[in-house]
Amino acid sequence: MNTESVTKLTNERCRSCCEKTTDVRMKVVNLKQAILQAWKERWSDYQWAINIKKNFPKGATWDYLNLAEALMEQAMIGPSPNPLILSYLKYAISSQMVSYSSVLTAISKFEDFSRELCVKSLLDIMDMFCHRLSCHGKAEECIGLCRALLAVVVWLLQGCGWYCDKLREPGPTASTEASLRACQERLHSLMNCTKNRALVHIARLEDQGSWNSVEQAVLKVTDGLSVVPNQTLRTKLEESLSLVKGIPVMLSVQCEAPLHASFPSVHAFIMLEGTMNLTGETQPLVEQLMMIKRMQRIPASLFVLEIWKACFTGLIESPEGTEELKWTAFTFLKIPQVLLRLKKYPQSEKGQDFMDDVNIAFQYLLKLTPLLDKADQRCNCDCLSMLLQECNKLGLLSDTNTASLTSKRELAPRLKTAENANIQPNPGLILRAEPTVTNILKTVDADHSKSPEGLLGVLGHMLSGKSLDLLLAAAAATGKLKSFARKFIKLNEFPKHISGEGSKSASVRALLFDISFLMLCHVVQTYGSEVILSDPSPSGETPFFETWLQTCMPEEGKTLNPDHPCFRPEPGKVESLVTLLNNSSEMKLIQVKWHEICLSIPAAILEVLNAWENGVLSVEAVQKITDNIKGKVCSMAICAVAWLVAHVRMLGRDEREKPQTMIRQLVTPHYGENTLQFYNERVIIMSSIMEHMCADVFQQTATTLRPPMEGQEPIPYRNLLPSKEPIHTALSKQFQTVLRKGWVDSRALHLFESLLNMGGVFWFTNNLVKELLKETRQEWANRAVELLYSIFCLDTQQITLTLLGTILPNLLTDAAHWHSLADPPGKALAKLSVWCALSSYSSHHKGQFSARQRKRQREDIEDYNSLFPLDDTQPSKLMRLLSSNEDEPVALSSPGDRSMSSSLSASQLHTVNMRDPLNRVLANLFLLISSILGSKMAGPHTQFVQSFMEECVECQEQGSRGNILQFMPFTMVSELVKLPALAKPRVVLAITDLTLPLGRRVAAKAIAAL
Repeated sequence: MNTESVTKLTNERCRSCCEKTTDVRMKVVNLKQAILQAWKERWSDYQWAINIKKNFPKGATWDYLNLAEALMEQAMIGPSPNPLILSYLKYAISSQMVSYSSVLTAISKFEDFSRELCVKSLLDIMDMFCHRLSCHGKAEECIGLCRALLAVVVWLLQGCGWYCDKLREPGPTASTEASLRACQERLHSLMNCTKNRALVHIARLEDQGSWNSVEQAVLKVTDGLSVVPNQTLRTKLEESLSLVKGIPVMLSVQCEAPLHASFPSVHAFIMLEGTMNLTGETQPLVEQLMMIKRMQRIPASLFVLEIWKACFTGLIESPEGTEELKWTAFTFLKIPQVLLRLKKYPQSEKGQDFMDDVNIAFQYLLKLTPLLDKADQRCNCDCLSMLLQECNKLGLLSDTNTASLTSKRELAPRLKTAENANIQPNPGLILRAEPTVTNILKTVDADHSKSPEGLLGVLGHMLSGKSLDLLLAAAAATGKLKSFARKFIKLNEFPKHISGEGSKSASVRALLFDISFLMLCHVVQTYGSEVILSDPSPSGETPFFETWLQTCMPEEGKTLNPDHPCFRPEPGKVESLVTLLNNSSEMKLIQVKWHEICLSIPAAILEVLNAWENGVLSVEAVQKITDNIKGKVCSMAICAVAWLVAHVRMLGRDEREKPQTMIRQLVTPHYGENTLQFYNERVIIMSSIMEHMCADVFQQTATTLRPPMEGQEPIPYRNLLPSKEPIHTALSKQFQTVLRKGWVDSRALHLFESLLNMGGVFWFTNNLVKELLKETRQEWANRAVELLYSIFCLDTQQITLTLLGTILPNLLTDAAHWHSLADPPGKALAKLSVWCALSSYSSHHKGQFSARQRKRQREDIEDYNSLFPLDDTQPSKLMRLLSSNEDEPVALSSPGDRSMSSSLSASQLHTVNMRDPLNRVLANLFLLISSILGSKMAGPHTQFVQSFMEECVECQEQGSRGNILQFMPFTMVSELVKLPALAKPRVVLAITDLTLPLGRRVAAKAIAAL
């Protein structure tokens, strides 16, 4: 097309637009003339309607010609309204010639409140239809109704304000008061309807400037309330104003939650964190707790009480030793910090300070005397008093409340036997250990290159008794364990640098290497390798311990290759080491590179083992070699056992005898005359490390590492799976046990984790969902949901993907499974699904994964590409098929149209990343739900969908853009309001994204039609 043609076409279009505008103006002028003619000739209302319809051609609507406004102008010319023209307006309203929105808009333009008769007649016109406001037209018309309703609210408020001002003037007030009452009654009648408030809420978001007018008018009326002489009228005005002021927060008002005495999900989640995730960061824990509190609408005082109950339960039932210290650190160090952060979150209780909630929680806790007595007996101290002191230090309790609570505790007589009289209580030790950790970190950070002997004294002190476990537990609970480990990795690297040294400095260097190595191994076995591996080394070179940990150290669920190159150093080094071990009476220390020795020892052990199996070495010779290995530097023995464990795993039962004998020889301490300093302390840690390494290997052949010693506890939470029972039965039995008890203990959590690791995510989730669907009693189904939610926190992300992406679609699409979705188990599953989805989405998009969840092997999930294309420039085919709005074009002609197509979801308009598996799964699930709502067949599966959406509305965090409902296609709204339980204005506002113009139009259309 050439330039001349384009110019011609443009001119024609402009001419056409001008003609249309002129035509409309002419019609409006003619309309006014027709109204005047009808008045002059005194036509009746129906005569006027017949004639006006005859004289005006079809096509343009009466709203387009502003009929309501034209009639209003003509009727309100004089001091009192023209009754004949008003009758025309009333007839137009009754016969639906004009829309409600056009009439309300016209009313809101009348400004002269001094003409009280005119105002009264306008209020009477409002009475004709304001009790049944609705709109069944297009979305734009519904938005027009929202705007008109907001405008008339402003008008009524201005009227109230004007009459309040007039009451200040001297003279008779009866008529003014009557007009004020009339405006107030209409305002109250309008705003007392949730539907109308919802429409005004949409208009507020559509045009913030108009809402500013509302706020100004409200302030003016509030100022004038003092002059209203009638107390009843004043009270009613205040009620009306509170309804208007409550519109912006109408979504955040929630119905009262049912009261419960206990909350198993909080209890189980705290048990999980205390048992398995002491090293986890505090903030994700706080946010997860707030999520549970918000989803279940738990009162803050009962919420805090449940946290303390779980902590005391964990303290009482934890196995002696390290686990007990972990729970003590969790209770006395970590949880007070968690509460301190919870204090900063807005609590739902109006006017209630969080300190008061903590105080009330402790008052409730005081009534649980048996629980407190049992904890005191276990810890050998007054646990509650120590907790109160800690909370007081952090500003969670006032001095007065602390003193009052302490005095109320009736102490049970603790048995001060000869055994425990001199034992210091763990809580006191843990609280003292916390500042010690900081001091040790500073000490280790200092430059010790000139005199490392001073540092050796600090490390030796750490090894004595249970000092190391105390310090590690305190560091873990306060988030300093990673820093602690990083410092000791740096210390472990220090002995690499050798300059001319004597025997004393060689001994110090060997001890620094050995103690730091032992401590790091102990940290890994107690708190997991993620403590060390989750943060890369600051320097470019990977430290020796990190390399050894990844390739050589046996861990639960980790398979090592004994023929890995890391176990095969240079042959010359191996030969010299074998010779040294075989011929010398003891290990030499001067000029020894310990990291090289540790890497060479596996190959040396293999040589020794081969020589023994071939008869070259005797048992005595092997014993001498193992004594040499463990005689001075314990880390050599640990490296030897690490390789032997990997080697034994590859052997048949008959071939394991000699390698296992070597392990036993290495585990047994060697008390020679010339051992290095702190040998006894180092040997205890060495033996513990080796026992953990070898536990699985020896259990496979039903043998023991060494004879059981009296008073020695077995490794806690190991080998929990029953040996002669299918894992499906074990899972079902354990869940039923937990369900009957109503809470999850530490042992059950470890068993569930073992079953999850063995069976896989799908097997684990699917079977537990089946257990839930068996519960046909409402109370037990609800309890099962709370317990399962916390059990699923073992790996929230993967379990949620499986639940929403595979299990729910299978249940919803297969008619054979629909019967299982009937209430109450169906409603319980809907609740569980929403809780998992919200928690997973919240933590996923903040990047908050616990180390426990990061280490588990990721499982492949189904690819949702076919249902939700990665190219997000067009809505998917399924979405187009689901679009049922006749007035919304399905085919999009241009990118500009896209933002107004109701076949989309909010997530597409927000350009959410659909390559993310969780986003894909959520989008797919909502598409499936949308197709179920659009189908003609109802059943338990549609009831499930209703329960799912109700739970979404109940749980979602108001005001947050990033919630799971953003993945819902907008077409679903019109389908959802067909369900009676969801046909509520508040529900529509909650499920649509009101930050988007399209969301506001969809919401306005759905609410206006209710």
